[in-house]
Amino acid sequence: MFDWLGFRTGLPLWVSCRLNRNRIGDVKEIFEGIAATRAALLQDWAAEYWGHMGRLRQRLEQEAGERSIAEFAASEAGAHFQLEEAYRRAVHFTELFFVDGDGAVTATTYAPHLGQGYELESRGGLELGLSHASSSGGRCLYGPFRDEITLAAGPRTSSFHDRVTLMFIEPFFKDGKWLGALCGRVPGDVLGDLIQRESGHVYPDSGDNYLFMAKPELDLSIEPGVALSRSRFEDRTFTHGDNLKDGVRTDYGIVKVEEHTELELKFTDPSTGELHPGVANTIRSGSNLFVEFPGYSDYRHIPVIGKGVTFRLPHHPDLWGMMCEGDLEEVYRIRGIDWQTRRSTMLSLFVSVPLFALLMLALVLMESSAAVVGAVAVGAYTALGIVVPMLSRRRITRRTAERLGAVTRFIRLNAEGGGDLTQRLRVEDYGQDETRELAKWINNMIDSLEGIMLRVRLASGDVRLSQGELSVKAVELASNTERVGEAMGQMIAGTASQLKDIEGAKASAFEMRQQLQELEEQANREIGVARSEVERIGEAMHDISRSMEQSGQKIGGLVGAVNQVREVLGAIEQISSQTHLLALNASIEAARAGESGRGFAVVAGEIRKLSELTRQSTESVRNIIAQIYEEMERTTASMEEGGQAVESGRLLVEAASGMLMAAAAGDGRKQEVAGEVARLMERIAEVSLLNRETSAKAELHMQELQREMARVKATAGEAEAITGLLEGMVAQFRLTESRRSG
Repeated sequence: MFDWLGFRTGLPLWVSCRLNRNRIGDVKEIFEGIAATRAALLQDWAAEYWGHMGRLRQRLEQEAGERSIAEFAASEAGAHFQLEEAYRRAVHFTELFFVDGDGAVTATTYAPHLGQGYELESRGGLELGLSHASSSGGRCLYGPFRDEITLAAGPRTSSFHDRVTLMFIEPFFKDGKWLGALCGRVPGDVLGDLIQRESGHVYPDSGDNYLFMAKPELDLSIEPGVALSRSRFEDRTFTHGDNLKDGVRTDYGIVKVEEHTELELKFTDPSTGELHPGVANTIRSGSNLFVEFPGYSDYRHIPVIGKGVTFRLPHHPDLWGMMCEGDLEEVYRIRGIDWQTRRSTMLSLFVSVPLFALLMLALVLMESSAAVVGAVAVGAYTALGIVVPMLSRRRITRRTAERLGAVTRFIRLNAEGGGDLTQRLRVEDYGQDETRELAKWINNMIDSLEGIMLRVRLASGDVRLSQGELSVKAVELASNTERVGEAMGQMIAGTASQLKDIEGAKASAFEMRQQLQELEEQANREIGVARSEVERIGEAMHDISRSMEQSGQKIGGLVGAVNQVREVLGAIEQISSQTHLLALNASIEAARAGESGRGFAVVAGEIRKLSELTRQSTESVRNIIAQIYEEMERTTASMEEGGQAVESGRLLVEAASGMLMAAAAGDGRKQEVAGEVARLMERIAEVSLLNRETSAKAELHMQELQREMARVKATAGEAEAITGLLEGMVAQFRLTESRRSG
C-alpha cells in the first residue's frame, strides 16, 4: 500500500492525501499551469533576445555599407558603438562580440576578450557552437557550456553567477562564404531566475522548477537527465532542509555538487542509480503528470509530485525538459478550516461528555432527588451548548478572521494602484489551512505583477530609445529634404536661364536666316553668334545635368534614411506588442485574484490602452513613411525624365554646333544650314520647356515631402508623450531594487 515509502513514512502522507483528496483536481491544474507558463516564458524570452540580435545585425550591415561586416567590425569605432547600444537595451547579455571568419574577436563590449582567437575545428566550448552555425548556415542558440570569460565578466541581473553560459550566435555569410558571427553571452543562472521566481514560489518549503537535457543533438557529452539550470536546493539561503552545496543526506548516501548544479548533477534516484521516475517518464513520453499518493522518488529520495514537459527554444538544436515539482508532504499538508472546526468540536465533546457523565454519577451516588439531577442536567447541557461553540470560535473562527483581516489590509495597500510591490505576506504567520494557500497565491500574484511591471518598464524604456532614434532620423530626413529642395530650386533656376538663352539663340538663328537671304557676306558673322549661343546652351545643359546628378545622390541618401526609420518602427511595433502581452498577462493574474486584484486589473487595462495607442501612433508613422517613399519615387521618376530631356538637348546642341562648323567651312550651304539650325533651335526650345515642366513637378513633390516629414516629427512627438505616460503609470509602483536592473 505504501510502496517504496514504507509504513512509518507512508502512513502520515497517506492520511494527508486522503484528507485533501478533494483538492487533487486543483493540484493538477496548479502544476499544469506552472509548467506551461514557465515553458512559454523561456521560449518568449529566447525569441525576444533573438529580436535584439536581429536588430543589431541590421544596424551593423547598414553602417558597413558596401564593405563586408567583418571589415567594418575590425576597423570602425561605429561597430563598438552599435554593440554598446544593444548591450544597454538587452540587460541579460553580459557581452556582445563579433568573431570574424578566422575565429578572432574583432569587436566586443568586454575589452579583455578583444583579440582572442577560436579554432573552429575544435569540438568543445564556443567553437562547437560557431562550427555548427557556419556549417548549418543559420542561427544557433548554443549551450549551456562552461566558459571562463562568463565568470570573469560577472553578472548583470542574477544574484547567482558561475561560468555556465548560453550563447546566441548570429552568423554572417556572403556568396556562401563564412564571414563570422555576432555573439551574445548570457549567464546560465538567468534561466534559473526566469523559472524560479523565488519570492512568489507556490511551495516555498520544497517546490523546485529545473531544466534538464532530454535529447542532445549538438553537444553529445551532455547525457539525458543532466541538469541545465540552477536548483533552488543549491542555495545556502534556502533554509527548509539540506542544500546541494553542503550535501543532501539520504538513506543511500549524500547528494551534493562541488561548484553548481548545471552540467554537474544528474537527476537519478539514489536507491537505484537510474533516472528518477519524473525525469525518465518525461523524456520517454514528452510530458509527465503525477500528483497523487505515493508520488515518486526524486534525486534526494524524497516523495515528490509534479509536472514534466519537453520543449525546444528557438534555434536551439537540443530538446530540453523541465520539471515543476513539490514535496508530497508540503502539497498535501493543508488542513482545511472545515476540518479544523469539526476536529475542534469533536475534541470539545470528547472532553465535555465524560465530565457530564461523571457529574451525573456523582449526583446519583449522593442520592440526590430527581428534581436536582434534572436541574443539574439541564444546566450542564446548557453550559455545554455555550462553552463548546465559544471554544470553537476562539480556536478557529476568530483566528481565521484575524488572518483574513491581515490579508485584506495587505491587498488594500496595493489594490488601487501605486502600491508597494516589494512587500509579501509572511506565509509562516498563517495556519496550514486555506488562509495559508490564499497568502501563497497572493504572493505569487504580486510577484508575477512585479515581474510584469519591470518588463513593462524595460519595454517602455526601449520604446523611448527607439523613439529617440526616430526623432533623430526625422531631423536628418528633414535636413536632407531641405538640401534637396535647394538643389531643385537651383536646377529650376538654371533651366529658366537656359530657356532664356535658347530663346535668344532661336531669335539669332531666324535673324541669321533672313540676313543670309539678303546678304550672303554677313553669314559667317551670324553663324559665329549662333555658335557662341549654342556653346552657352551646352554649358548650361552640363550644369543642369550635374545639379540633377547631385539631387539624385541626395534623394538616394533620403531613401536609406527612410529605410532606417522603417527598421526603428519595426522595433517599436515589436516592443508595443510585448507591452500589450505583458498587460494581458497582468490582467490574467489580477483576474485570478478575483476582487482582490480588481485594482491591478484597472492598471493593466490602462497599460494595454497605452500600448494600443503606441501601436496606432507607430502605424500612423509607418503610413506617413510609405507616403514619403512614394513621393521620393515620384520625385526620382521626374528627375529621370528631366535627365532624359537634358540628354536629348545636349545631343541636339552637339548636332547644331557641328552644323554651324560645317556652315562656317562652306558658304554654298549656308542658307540650308541656317534653316536646319533654326529648326534645331525650335526643337531645343521644346525640350527645354518640357524640362522646365518636369522640374516644376519635382519641386512640388519635394514640397509635399517636406510636409510629410513635418507630420512624421509631430507623430513621433505624440508617441513619445504616450511612452512617458506609460512610464509614469509604472513608476507609481515600488519595485524590488534587485530585480529592477533585470
